[in-house]
Amino acid sequence: MSVVEPQALGKVAVLFGGSSAEREISIMSGTGVLEALRSRGVDAHPFDPADRDLAELRREGFARCFVALHGRHGEDGTVQGALELLGIPYTGSGVMASSVAMDKVMTKRIWQADGLPTPRYVRLAFDQQSREQINAVPDVLGLPLIVKPPREGSSIGVTKVEGYSQMQDAVALAVRYDADVLCEEFIEGEEVTCALLGSGLDAVALPVVRIAAPEGAYDYQNKYFTDDVKYHCPSGLPEAEEHEIRRIALAAYHQLGCRGWGRADLMIRASDRKPFLLEMNTSPGMTSHSLVPMSARAAGIAYEDLCLRVLATASLDSGTPIRSEAN
Repeated sequence: MSVVEPQALGKVAVLFGGSSAEREISIMSGTGVLEALRSRGVDAHPFDPADRDLAELRREGFARCFVALHGRHGEDGTVQGALELLGIPYTGSGVMASSVAMDKVMTKRIWQADGLPTPRYVRLAFDQQSREQINAVPDVLGLPLIVKPPREGSSIGVTKVEGYSQMQDAVALAVRYDADVLCEEFIEGEEVTCALLGSGLDAVALPVVRIAAPEGAYDYQNKYFTDDVKYHCPSGLPEAEEHEIRRIALAAYHQLGCRGWGRADLMIRASDRKPFLLEMNTSPGMTSHSLVPMSARAAGIAYEDLCLRVLATASLDSGTPIRSEAN
């Protein structure tokens, strides 16, 4: 890995906050990234798109952006498209990969087409949510099953449905966040996540993190605001399983066209130890509870150096060369 010279990176905007349902988490992530970059000598400044016009980035002479936004209008290709028009390189995936990965249904379609394992699902579009159509879903997927909004993150709007009587309320919760609803086969087993760093042939999968949540409730509260969840990194999984998860995560990353960094979330089915891809995060969390920093630490990369390495990968879809690439 080439050495990154902080001074060569120019004036940097750390984008965090935003207007999505994950604003609170984004502020936590962005604050951590900002402090880390400054500690390494980067000329980094906070920038909240909810409060300021993105055009100010160009007027104020920012050379690149670290995108620490989560969810809509930050992780879904919209901010990436604006930065493309402004000609300001940014971290993470480009417009297409960001928008596709934000939509779990589109993501699953691509993975299925390429032969990657992902749980079976039923999509309830906005015009397919009659009582009869909702109640028919367990007949297809079995019980229990998961109901979620397909374009949200951080477990927002997610329900584990144990019986037919819960379906209506689960869908009602999901449509508070998205017009469409994703119903997904429940995979009984262990939850794991795998961080990815780099682009193209240089992309690598970092050590797998195994997640042990109380009663399997790896929800919004447990993800960010309690210490009840136990994280294991090294994962403690058999070497062959760890290798296979990293292989699948990297393939999923490539097939969505991701770059820079990301994180794949998976389940390992208890009955046969088969891994299933759940989703790809193209702007992963960077809070004190976040999993990419944990995985990087197991690979010998400190939080501050992780932020610096991600920042150094900032680029544009157009492939425009960036002055300040360090060697």
